[in-house]
Amino acid sequence: MDMKYLVLLCDGMADRPLSQLGGVTPMEKAVKLNMDRLAMSAEVGLVRTVADSLKPGSDVANLSVMGYDPKVCYTGRSPLEAVSIGVDLKDTDVALRCNLVTLSDEENYEDKTMVDYCAGDISTSEAAQIIKTVDDVLGSKKFKFYSGVSYRHCLVVDNGTTQLGELTPPHDISGRVIREYISDNINAAQLIELMKKSYDILKDHPVNLKRISQGKRPANSIWLWGEGTRPRLENFYDKYNKKCAVISAVDLLKGIGHCAGMVVKNVDGATGYIDTDFSAKARAAIELFKSGQDVVYLHIEAPDECGHRGEIDNKVKSIELIDSLVLGPVLSELEKCFDYKILILPDHPTPISIRTHTSDPVPYMIFDSTKKVDGVDCFCEVSAEQTGRFVDFGPSLMGHFLK
Repeated sequence: MDMKYLVLLCDGMADRPLSQLGGVTPMEKAVKLNMDRLAMSAEVGLVRTVADSLKPGSDVANLSVMGYDPKVCYTGRSPLEAVSIGVDLKDTDVALRCNLVTLSDEENYEDKTMVDYCAGDISTSEAAQIIKTVDDVLGSKKFKFYSGVSYRHCLVVDNGTTQLGELTPPHDISGRVIREYISDNINAAQLIELMKKSYDILKDHPVNLKRISQGKRPANSIWLWGEGTRPRLENFYDKYNKKCAVISAVDLLKGIGHCAGMVVKNVDGATGYIDTDFSAKARAAIELFKSGQDVVYLHIEAPDECGHRGEIDNKVKSIELIDSLVLGPVLSELEKCFDYKILILPDHPTPISIRTHTSDPVPYMIFDSTKKVDGVDCFCEVSAEQTGRFVDFGPSLMGHFLK
């Protein structure tokens, strides 16, 4: 019987104990019958997905989980997203993530506060209108803006540089005055000027005026970060002799998939948040297995977004929805048709208490339908640590899983 491999990547799922949950983590609190059942007969441990010298972004962490050493192949986050939305980067181009954010209304740009890193979950159609305006007014031969999904967009700089100083991700500074997070590197001066001009352009944009009238947050500024150059990844099939597909609502993951020669499956209703169509993602995974894919990398963004927003109940709920609406149906179908292995893990922690990523090792489990081992009663941070099993080099986990 064919062996199928499911990687269920629950972005940002790992956390720290919370007093609001009685001193346990969202993973411990969540009712996740499928994960815990598998964990009882699975290899469980901790894996370091982010090396000490790297920042704990989803880009670095997911590359690591997919089996790629970020120290060797990582060229920046935004180029991966640019590839996903169809941008053909030249070797001399530099791509940057262009978030649509909500800033407060102080007169001086530097005195404003990062109210919302995602502009109130602005819709893709609204965002497209705003990015078009930004490109019409601020775009040039040197600067070209490309529309992506929701608040996530792209700026490509012709003949640019990545020596820009510290360009801080907006989700790391929620509720903070932005002054100390604006790069003072001379190479970034033009980019900062674009950000400042965008506020003047967008504060009275028709889309934003309508959003404000509806009680929604306006996308009143762009925020540039995540700079990088054209990525080069080894083809996944050449590396592992397995056909792999990726499912995600996030351009970053789709971009990695494209660069690694994977099938990239777009799913209607996939939003990257807790309102995503979990069931549609499960159906897509099942279809991919039945159509001949060996490996399906199924990425769910919701726990990470809940962590960034400090939404305790929603983070717990997102884990439960993944378990019941994604893992349950896929598991049921795999049991009928195939021998299978399942790897479940987050890419990095996104603790509610700090609302950003950390580089702490994350819990993982590998379930093999052909081999039963003694596991743990609950798949969580504590039980994973108690097993004493630790994978220090994250990129080695994929090879271990597929062997």
